[in-house]
Amino acid sequence: MGDRWQVEVDRGVCIGSGMCVNHAPAGFRLDSARQSHPAEPETDANEAVLAAAEGCPVEAIMITLAESGEAVFPPEE
Repeated sequence: MGDRWQVEVDRGVCIGSGMCVNHAPAGFRLDSARQSHPAEPETDANEAVLAAAEGCPVEAIMITLAESGEAVFPPEE
């Protein structure tokens, strides 16, 4: 069984660029204020969601392992 991720968007940082929706249309939605939110807060690990987090121009997307809370993105330094 693969990893499960907890996906969060810091709506105070999100600028509504829509890059996350472009990278992972099944993983993110923009609301009427153009603020991003995950389609599902917990999801199977997948490259599209990771690409969305990596491509966010303001790094508003955080991904952690659902089971342990360990950071996936951004990586802990």
